[in-house]
Amino acid sequence: MNLDKIKTYSFIIIVLFSFFQLKAQQQLSTNATVSVVTCGPGNELYSAFGHSAFRVSDPILGLDKIYNYGTFDFNAPNFYLNFAKGKLIYLLSTSDFSRFLRLYQYENRWVKIQVLNLSSEEIQHMFNFLENNAKQENRDYQYDFFYDNCSTKIEEVVQSVLKDKVVFSNNHITSNKSHRDLITDYTKDFKWGKFGIDLALGSVIDDKASKNDYKFLPDYIFEAFKNATIQKNSNIEPLVNKEMTILKEIPFEKPIEYLSPLNVIFAISLLIIFITYKNHQKSKRNKTIDFTIYFFTGIIGIVVLLLWFASSHTATYKNYNFLWAFAPNIVVAFFMLKSNLPKWISFYNRILLMLLISMILLWVLKIQVFNIALIPLIIALGIRFTYLISFNQKSNS
Repeated sequence: MNLDKIKTYSFIIIVLFSFFQLKAQQQLSTNATVSVVTCGPGNELYSAFGHSAFRVSDPILGLDKIYNYGTFDFNAPNFYLNFAKGKLIYLLSTSDFSRFLRLYQYENRWVKIQVLNLSSEEIQHMFNFLENNAKQENRDYQYDFFYDNCSTKIEEVVQSVLKDKVVFSNNHITSNKSHRDLITDYTKDFKWGKFGIDLALGSVIDDKASKNDYKFLPDYIFEAFKNATIQKNSNIEPLVNKEMTILKEIPFEKPIEYLSPLNVIFAISLLIIFITYKNHQKSKRNKTIDFTIYFFTGIIGIVVLLLWFASSHTATYKNYNFLWAFAPNIVVAFFMLKSNLPKWISFYNRILLMLLISMILLWVLKIQVFNIALIPLIIALGIRFTYLISFNQKSNS
């Protein structure tokens, strides 16, 4: 390669580098705006809580961009393992606003815009911050459902850029709910999803949420911005300059879910009680039903304990579901296949009964609020364990 070609290529590289640098430091016009975008709940559990994002618009430059902190990559290495361990990485992605809007229109979700009351200089600072944060080396963050998600990021970014100019008032929050109450408000139509959440999350989410804690939900971020103020020279003005509804949800009748957790578990519980009654009549024991009960409650108990002790999830601690889903049951299940049960099984079943009573006390005292679908199961398990104690005593006498 001769010297002239080297000079030519070097010149092209310098020009391209300068172009991208200029683009990265793009200067917005005085017509530019920054908005908070709030989206309504979707029809899937992962979208049940709504969504929040930033929008930067500049009609002079033809710029209309969404900054979305709620993006994750299913194809990332060990995605499901990291999710289970509480080490899921989310990232800030960008897209064209029209494309973003089409998606939410397709999903029949409302979209509201809050245009922020910012000066041109403040808008430029916001834009620069978001553009820098969206770079590949800066965009990743460790997701936390309650404390670091697409919703909490909105207030965090505004305060990072505008500092003490902005004041967020929580006076609009008048309720005194727990984290579990707040989740329930959004998962009433997702019976199995709600059951899974109540099974996986521990008593820590039954503590009363602070007013700041409400902001993991986009609806409350929307209200927080609605009530926030910004200092303009010596004046205090509303942070939101204009509020608009871009998309409206089309109402539709949701189908009745007959196979809800309560109905399914109620049917299983009736089967356990019926088999126990028949066993009592004939002074026999159904080994299959006993193995099934102990094996599956043991499996669930292991999952509960792994989420508690082997993950970084902040919401899975102190999960007393292990009181009915007792992990050692998975070992005891194989003893239940024997025709003659060991004598210690009676003592073990007494422990299981005590654990069930402890669970009920925790529920009554609201230390942990369990899913209502567990009520028939707890009754059925109590009846079955009581029968097994009696049966084992008679068999060994």
